Amino acid sequence: MTPQDHRTQDGPFIANAAVRVPIGAEALQGDLASVSGASGIVVFVHGSGSSRHSPRNRSVAERLQQGGFATLLIDLLTENEEIADDRGDARFRFDIPMLADRVSAIVAWLKRQPSLSPLPVGLFGASTGGGAALLAAAHRPDDIAAVVSRGGRPDLAGLALSRVLAPTLLIVGERDDAVIAMNRDAMARMRTEVTLKIVPGATHLFEEPGALEQVAALAAEWFEAHLPSTPHQPQSSA
Repeated sequence: MTPQDHRTQDGPFIANAAVRVPIGAEALQGDLASVSGASGIVVFVHGSGSSRHSPRNRSVAERLQQGGFATLLIDLLTENEEIADDRGDARFRFDIPMLADRVSAIVAWLKRQPSLSPLPVGLFGASTGGGAALLAAAHRPDDIAAVVSRGGRPDLAGLALSRVLAPTLLIVGERDDAVIAMNRDAMARMRTEVTLKIVPGATHLFEEPGALEQVAALAAEWFEAHLPSTPHQPQSSA
């Protein structure tokens, strides 16, 4: 890591570093922002065709950093997989089980870092990344304390929705009718604490003035309420 430290106006001290999370013989590229006195860390799970450079996710990450959360924006595909996707082979970006496994591997990596392992982990999923985030939360109930989905596809988590224990916030634009329906259906299948927030006037990408700021504020409020708490533990079977 080569940190680039700075303090934002009236905010916490933030150390930015480029990180590499090993995946077999390759690695995933990420941008880690460590925050002084952090009460948790939020991993961003981007949607298909996006990356750690997503301006929308970076905007939300900056808001969370100001609120005292460390953030990790990370690519879910290796460089070779991204090259294949760019050439028209889109099988990687839509492989939700594989992407969820990547998220699980990223969380496991965080738990091996001495300075980060004590922090409760939240996931912020966007679009198809919302499905991957929820599937990962079902796989690692001990390690993922909260989930926020922005314009997400929770339906892509399939039957695993009923196994998600992390409190989940679903944020959808008011004009994103099809995705609203998918999120309401997913809520009916989930057994954990789950809330749906609809942003007035917003479409799928939340490009309208003020829409993304509302998303960031809702996410910060959710993580403030749930990340400092002890992560949910799976119930033992009788």
